[in-house]
Amino acid sequence: MAFREYKIGCMMFGFALSFSMFVTIFLPGIDISSMSSTKVALEKQLTYGWETGFNYYDPFLQGKDKPIKVVLSKDPRTGAAIDKTNAYVFPAGTHFPNGLTHDNILGEKVQEVSRDKGRVGEASEEAGGVFLVRVDADDTPYIEFATATRGWTADAVLKASDQQLLAGSGKTMFVREGCWWCHTLLPEQTQDWQTFGRPPLVGDFNGESPTTFGSDRKAPDLLHVGSRNSSREWMTMHFFNPRLVQPHSIMPRYDYLWGTKDAEGNTIDLHAWDKEYMAYAAGAEGSIYPPEVPTPASDSEARMLIDFVLNLK
Repeated sequence: MAFREYKIGCMMFGFALSFSMFVTIFLPGIDISSMSSTKVALEKQLTYGWETGFNYYDPFLQGKDKPIKVVLSKDPRTGAAIDKTNAYVFPAGTHFPNGLTHDNILGEKVQEVSRDKGRVGEASEEAGGVFLVRVDADDTPYIEFATATRGWTADAVLKASDQQLLAGSGKTMFVREGCWWCHTLLPEQTQDWQTFGRPPLVGDFNGESPTTFGSDRKAPDLLHVGSRNSSREWMTMHFFNPRLVQPHSIMPRYDYLWGTKDAEGNTIDLHAWDKEYMAYAAGAEGSIYPPEVPTPASDSEARMLIDFVLNLK
């Protein structure tokens, strides 16, 4: 009798666990797959590129195989002035996000307009290219393959850009460094949004992998942090040593992401910097100001992470 009851109890527990996983994982997946991508989802896909995390294209999470987001104020082909435009450059060989390679990611209407009007079907990973996010007359967001529709090449766009953001590579740093243990990217649908910005919609996450919602908030939500604070100088100091801008911050330092050289090619001596900073923090005579924070090199992991955070708007 005891064994039979034990067996029944195990079966009931297994059923309860399976049902809970069905409700929490499978059913939301159906909701997401039935939703059309929002404009936000299209921008995120083209900013972050293919899957971020442990994969065979970037096994050590160094920010490889990612697109470059650029800001344009002139046509790269003609040189004519245009309204400020975000373009997404995929160098040849860079893997496309799932929305460009799977028919059931964007949503039927968005997929149709992206194919017929945006000509995304002409794009290939081997050749790379430039993409835009547009909205048609019916307020349907879609992806435009600007290399086909406008003749914009990757090299020309990078050369004509006003700003380049390595936000896709920066998301890899965000995942690798465990930032999501303390920071969420998911404002709650309470009075929380009045501080941290609008809560996301289900359609904002189509094609994004992983979503990096966060685990347990111990620090501010970051989904719209680039709108609240767009200062690159502040972010640079904050990541190098958070106590420079928030004396009681519990956030760890990320100075090691600077590497060995700064933007001018000078060697970064963290030991010497720490010694000078400790003298400043202790109020030593002559230490009126903290030491200057090195500017990250253009290919440094620090620059990637800062670009990612500033891009969150």
